[in-house]
Amino acid sequence: QVQLVESGGGSVQAGGSLRLSCAVSGGVYSRYCLAWFRQAPGKEREGIATIDSDGSTSYPDSVKGRFTISRDNAKNTLYLQMNNLNSDDTAMYFCAAPRAYISRCLSRRSTDFGRWGQGTQVTVSS
Repeated sequence: QVQLVESGGGSVQAGGSLRLSCAVSGGVYSRYCLAWFRQAPGKEREGIATIDSDGSTSYPDSVKGRFTISRDNAKNTLYLQMNNLNSDDTAMYFCAAPRAYISRCLSRRSTDFGRWGQGTQVTVSS
């Protein structure tokens, strides 16, 4: 049974940084497509970073240059480094994996991901 467990959320002032972690059990998944999503109240879940098995990454313009997704396969852990945070980044953050083991993420659409963590809250105050 694959489990994704996020940690590292919290409250931070605008301009600050946080690093989120996602522990991936069922070790195989840690070597395949993984992603970070976020969802603010009243808004749709938004894909903000993906990482392929070869380390290739993708980001939307809203976070590009500020957020960095990375993985440590030896620790079965996914990370999201978030810098220069602003109030628009306030949301629940989730790590996710597709239902199938695929090496390259198909998209940042939530419908392409079927396995989710419970989320960790990030609150940015101005």
